[in-house]
Amino acid sequence: MWIKVLGSGAGGGFPQWNCNCANCQAVRGQAPGFHPRSQSSLAVSADGANWLLLNASPDLREQISKTPQLAPASADSVRASPIKAVALTNGDVDHVAGLLTMREAQPFSIYAARRVIDALSANPIFSILQPQLVPFTELQLENRHEISGAQIDLGLELMAFSVPGKIALYLENKDAPDFGTQVGDTLGFKITDTKSGTFFYYIPGCAQFNQSLVDRLQEAPLVFFDGTLFHENEMINQGLMGKTGSRMGHMNIDGPEGSMKAFEKLSVKRKIYIHLNNSNPVLNEFSKEYAIVTAAGWEVAKDGLEIKL
Repeated sequence: MWIKVLGSGAGGGFPQWNCNCANCQAVRGQAPGFHPRSQSSLAVSADGANWLLLNASPDLREQISKTPQLAPASADSVRASPIKAVALTNGDVDHVAGLLTMREAQPFSIYAARRVIDALSANPIFSILQPQLVPFTELQLENRHEISGAQIDLGLELMAFSVPGKIALYLENKDAPDFGTQVGDTLGFKITDTKSGTFFYYIPGCAQFNQSLVDRLQEAPLVFFDGTLFHENEMINQGLMGKTGSRMGHMNIDGPEGSMKAFEKLSVKRKIYIHLNNSNPVLNEFSKEYAIVTAAGWEVAKDGLEIKL
């Protein structure tokens, strides 16, 4: 199974278009230890020819142009794509907006939770995908879904499971508890190669590490996990936004309730932080925070990272 990190940044990417924080200034100035990052997405393939996207970022066209495996082959017809399916972990703008890039009458399948399907179906702009070419499949929690698209079996199995999180910002109900968030609004994925049995987990958004995740991820060979913020209040402290990480549906990396501490009790062979916000100090490879996470056995994802399982 082949895995390609198309984008490793959080919403807005790195640098963000209107952000003048120290990190964004540094990456614009090409300072050592800083790397631009597009908005988060993975591409996965069992055969190296047909691909599943995990989330469709607003940067998808650029991500495809930088990934030869996702371009039409020279022998293909005048309209063709090796991307056969897209699976969505939630309805966030930075996870669904890239679907509009895929509007050129190209068949593929979309796998998502019912509330995400309903939100996309209710928005007329997404009708440009043409339902007869781009069917939705509802992801049933804890069920094994064999992934196919454009009448091709991808040789991949996807199991979706609910993780603590928050409903997409544009769907929030300000008058409801937890803004109307329900079980299944934020998903994690277990992706398995049906021939080899190799698998990994993709969890780009998680608000809290519960016992269910402890039990599920124990002994996992590879986990991509929410690395949005290092500190709970870092966006407030930097004057970027008056929201904590938990208000945005993301647990922080550091601290007694952070993900780094939570993973200490797990035996995970390879663990990679992804969905990194522009405020996160680990974006500086010479920072003390970067040294802390790498000393704890973590990698920090970069765009273009390739893994073969």
